Amino acid sequence: MILVTTEGIPGKELEVLGLVKGSTIQTVNIARDIGASLKTLVGGELVRYNEMMNDARALATKRMVEEAGQLGADAIVCIRYGSASVTQGAAEVMAYGTAVKFKN
Repeated sequence: MILVTTEGIPGKELEVLGLVKGSTIQTVNIARDIGASLKTLVGGELVRYNEMMNDARALATKRMVEEAGQLGADAIVCIRYGSASVTQGAAEVMAYGTAVKFKN
């Protein structure tokens, strides 16, 4: 499956199959959340939150690709990601794009 953020794929004529998406809500454990709160006092990168968001993006992408596969897609174009805070220490990540099939 080809995944791109562009509207097209060079050299390919595309048939649009429709919108596909994947999402997940992830959280860190309470001990790490407290540690992250303390980290804000001294500054620096919140490594565990970065890991959580990377894992969430990967899972949302996987779910989007699975949905596109069910449509018989060859690729997903115009991929975008969105995120929102659900509660303290938890975030939703959504991946979405347009599933397409190659005409040629």
